[in-house]
Amino acid sequence: MLTTKRVKLYLGAAGYCTHPEFLTLRGGSLRAVPFPAGFACILHPDHGPILLDTGYSSRFFEETARLPNALYRHITPVVYREEDSAVHFLERIGLKATDIRYVILSHFHGDHIAGVRDFPEARFIYLPRAYDAVRSLGSMAAVKAGFLAGLLPDDFIQRSMPVNDHPKRWAEVAESRGITAPDRFPWDEVYDIFGDGSLLGVDVSGHAEGMMGLLLRTEQHEYFLCADAVWSSRAFREQRRPHALAGIIMSDRQQYRQNFDKLIQLHQQFPALRIVPSHCQEVLSEWGTGGTGR
Repeated sequence: MLTTKRVKLYLGAAGYCTHPEFLTLRGGSLRAVPFPAGFACILHPDHGPILLDTGYSSRFFEETARLPNALYRHITPVVYREEDSAVHFLERIGLKATDIRYVILSHFHGDHIAGVRDFPEARFIYLPRAYDAVRSLGSMAAVKAGFLAGLLPDDFIQRSMPVNDHPKRWAEVAESRGITAPDRFPWDEVYDIFGDGSLLGVDVSGHAEGMMGLLLRTEQHEYFLCADAVWSSRAFREQRRPHALAGIIMSDRQQYRQNFDKLIQLHQQFPALRIVPSHCQEVLSEWGTGGTGR
């Protein structure tokens, strides 16, 4: 891979929602299964503590107390305890909320942004198209898009650092690092978040417009935090798309299928790469960290 600067990674989840398994995995069970609201804490050697998404917070229930937002909570029942919050997770690894310098938002669904108000010192990093797609939606359209505007702080725009919406080709990034670009990488372009090759954003739109995954390297492993490009590792391992009904909440079904296929290709070409879907209980159980970074 091209991520030459190593970081430290902690994986956690702040609450979970439940869905019938078959909606997210073709041929899955009719029973409701938990989908953790995953987030990541990245310790960068130069830029300090960074979050990728935040999971749920108690604010989610405040924002969904009345119609039409209440539809969100009823369609995707949520289980959350205050001790599950990203803030409490950080305390367990020796960090305070005010230590977080950046929050990278993969996309703007409520289960990814519900905790952003808890980080008053953070700047917000995201693909401009992701926010542009939801910022002007009416109330019902916003609920359908999974966006709850009240979850964002009042000074969200002032604290935003949108990623330059002009990605670089792999070869260009590799040349700037003096290394060889990977052969036949499924995505042609990446976003060099800090310009140092440490965190490389990849557009995995389809589930949501402008959704961004993140490539990074730790001392032991390479990771692709793929957001909601799939709901579980079984999906790309077993090549099982979600049920057609899941397309109701997607921004673009065709884009979703394309990025789903690219994720399968990535897994096959780079089997040692650890792919982390945001809502995969298997990944959280195996690689989640309760006190030691990976």
